[in-house]
This record gives sequence, structure tokens and C-alpha cells, in this order.
Amino acid sequence: MSVSNDLFERAKQLIPGGVNSPVRAFRSVGGAPFFVKSARGATLTTADDRELIDFVCTWGPAIHGHNHPVIKAAIAKALDAGTSFGTPNPHEVEMAELIVRFFPSIQKVRMCNSGTEATMSAIRLARGFTKRDKIIKFAGCYHGHSDSLLIKAGSGALTHGNPDSAGVPASFAQETVVLPYNDLAALDAAFAANPGQIAGVIIEPYCGNVGFIMPDAGYLQGLRERCTAHGAVLIFDEVMTGFRIAKGGVQERENITPDLTCLGKIIGGGLPVGAFGGRADIMDHLAPLGPVYQAGTLSGNPLAMAAGIASLRLLEELDPYARLDALTTRLCDTAAAAAKAKGIAVQTPHCASMFSFFFTETPVRDYATALTGDATVFKTFFHACLDAGVYLAPSAYEAGFLSTAHDGPAIDRACEVVDAAIRGL
Repeated sequence: MSVSNDLFERAKQLIPGGVNSPVRAFRSVGGAPFFVKSARGATLTTADDRELIDFVCTWGPAIHGHNHPVIKAAIAKALDAGTSFGTPNPHEVEMAELIVRFFPSIQKVRMCNSGTEATMSAIRLARGFTKRDKIIKFAGCYHGHSDSLLIKAGSGALTHGNPDSAGVPASFAQETVVLPYNDLAALDAAFAANPGQIAGVIIEPYCGNVGFIMPDAGYLQGLRERCTAHGAVLIFDEVMTGFRIAKGGVQERENITPDLTCLGKIIGGGLPVGAFGGRADIMDHLAPLGPVYQAGTLSGNPLAMAAGIASLRLLEELDPYARLDALTTRLCDTAAAAAKAKGIAVQTPHCASMFSFFFTETPVRDYATALTGDATVFKTFFHACLDAGVYLAPSAYEAGFLSTAHDGPAIDRACEVVDAAIRGL
């Protein structure tokens, strides 16, 4: 038995499903997950000493690759001063200054410990600010696993064929209106059916948890206009896309100004972190200034802040977005060319350093069209790539990610593997 298989068998005795996040279990692609003992650059090293080119990048944070020496040094320096203080620390002020500089829509920001905390808190804040109860979200958009938002979710919920979760009270679900992505008519109908009741609209402006999906031209601007007209708070969940699509996220690229923004992933430099921020008049409703309570013992943790500061400063220094987009385009063009030669339909939506492969003839623009992708074909493709040393997300419904470390031999080899895997279908 391999070391990974042995670890998985031991884990299943003690951890539900043997994993601490469901998609890691490989249920949708079959087989047993591998365990990783180290990572560097674009490469994971498994417990069985296999080296894999990684296109998951810890689900987004590793935009500079794994174990980057600058980030590692920042963590070591912070560690020398202590792991946690339970008080304000200088790092969180510097992080707030960086976020506000990168995201013009954010006037004030509150740190927390995960993307789930960020979105949960933003929803509570929107409700407290507007004194309304209902929230609009979009099918397939995943905003963490808080009760109000785990309704028609993407990510692992979709991967496991259970886009709604047990344990969410029906009364909570009644306060969440779920609409199709890329459908302004449905949004108009929802506002008309719930006059004066919609506290906020939360969206992944570019979807990453039902695979990678882009908005139609004018769609995000339409959201902005309707939220303004109806007095609803527009919340962009940029936990994945923030600092990946551009330094200022999707909102910079699309020139849209949301009221609140949720962040995570990259601002932790690989350590657990989240943040939410936006208009000062809304943010000032948070305790201790206002009546909306939110707290966290480890919020603004000095190790996570130091790692995130290093990561963001590298983005300022390197400005890697044009190069990342070129690498991603090359990978996706390779897949599209191989599929055309083989006579297989594939959609390859991509932008900056995010991408997906959907094996379908249907252009993917929402939850329903994402589900037209052939998950069985993806499963075969996934394992062919993995067997050849390329690790893609173990689900047909998750985005892939590149890092600056993929430039050079890693992207060359990955393109060879993807080409062969598709031609072998």
C-alpha cells in the first residue's frame, strides 16, 4: 500500500470522509486522494515522493507559487516576535492600507479568518445597515458554508451532488432568493416580487466555484444599477478573484464599484485569513462603532498578516498579470486545439490566472450550462493528467489556477500532458 493510501485509511477512521474539506476526497473523480508532504514553486511532492505540477495552488492563494522565499522570510520574521497577541498589531494596519490602496471601493476593512467568515459577516452587515432581511444570491456561486448562503451553492456542495445542505433551517432558506447568473430579467423580477425587502445582492463577479464562468457584457453594471435603484447593498465576493484577476480584482477590470467586498486567499499568503470592507458609512455599522456584531480572537493574526503583506507587495513589484494571462491562454489554447483535433467538444473559459475545462458543446454562462459538461469525460481526463504528473482540481466544477512559478518548464510540460490526455480520450 502506498503511503498516501495508508494515511487515507487512517484518516477515515478519525476524520469524516478522511478529509477536512469535502472536495479533497476525490469522490467526483474516483480513486483515493494523495497526501502532500511539501511544495515548492509550481510543484507538489506527495507522501509517496511523486512530483506533481499543481494547478490548484491551494485553491487560489499561491499566486507566487508554493513556499516563496520572500513570503517564507516574512513569516519567519513575524514568528520570531510571537504567534498571536490577542491585541491590535502593526501588521494589520499595514494590511488595511494595502487593501484600501488596491481596491478603491474599500474605504474601511475588517480582518477575519476565512472567506466564509468574510461573506457571513458582510451579509449580516448588509442586513443591519438596511434593516431588511432578504438576500439575493446566484445559483452555483459559493460564498462559504454559513447557513444563509449554503443554498444552491457551488464548490464542494455541487461536486458531491448536494447543492443544498442538510442542517440549514427552512426559515433561513426562505430569506435567501436564488437566481440564475447572467440573467438581469430574473433580478428585476426578484426585486419586483420583494419590494423594500432585499438587504443585499452577493455574487462572485467571475464565478470560480461552479467552474470558471465570466459575466455577459453589461451584466455586472446592470447589477450595480439595480442595487442602487432599490437601495440594496451590492456585495462582490472576490475571495478567489481578488488580486488574481487584477490587483484590484474583477471590480478594477470591469470598472464596477460594489458597496462591500469580501477577500481572502492571497491576503494570507498561504495562511488562513479573510477580510471584508467597503463604504465607510456601511462599515461603521460594525461594533464597536455600530450595532452589527462581528469578532474573532485570531483576526489580524500577525503571521497571516505578515505573509499576506509580503504576497501583496510582490504583486506590486512584479505586476505579473499580463504574463499570467499569457500562460493561462497557452494552456487553454492547447486543450482547445487537442479537442478540435480529436473531435471532442470543450469550453475553456479563462481570464488572468483562472480557467476551467468543460467538456460540452454548450457555451458555459451559468449553473445550468455548467452542468451540461460531461463529468465522466472530465474524470478520465483528470486521471490521465494526474498519472502523467499534472494535478488539476479533482472536480469538473472547480476553477483552476496558475502562478508565476508555472512559467518555463512547468507550463511546457503541462501543455504536453493536457494535449496527450485529451487526444487519448
